Amino acid sequence: MPEYQQFGVQLAKAFGAQVTGVASTAQDGLVRSAGADEVIDYTRADVTGGSRRWDLIIDTAGRRPLSQLRRALTPGGTLVIVGGEGGGRWTGGFLRNLRAPVLSRFTGQRLRMLPPGRTRKTWQTLAELLEAGTLTPRIGRDLPAG
Repeated sequence: MPEYQQFGVQLAKAFGAQVTGVASTAQDGLVRSAGADEVIDYTRADVTGGSRRWDLIIDTAGRRPLSQLRRALTPGGTLVIVGGEGGGRWTGGFLRNLRAPVLSRFTGQRLRMLPPGRTRKTWQTLAELLEAGTLTPRIGRDLPAG
């Protein structure tokens, strides 16, 4: 689980969200240890099939089309796209990112790209959460000095 996904789970929990993580069987424990209340194994269940809906989806994998992600959103829900979908001859993998704000104008759902968020207030909030121990970086490995 990349660091930004772990922080995403921790941030959501810090702000009071009920978090459902979506991961493979191998990543289940890691997603739970980041704070997810529930983990759905995407190799065994279709999370975009429409049987469940969420108010907010943060898509960091980039593998599902907007139509599938919208099906998993509540009618007034928000989709935040982090990164591209990998590839794309003309768009460099950001076709969904380009289509989302346009499509959002015609639905009750908010479809957005992750804004940069490099404001002083954002950094201050992150620093406070780190100091309080609410955000905990995961150390993957130690590198030798030098």
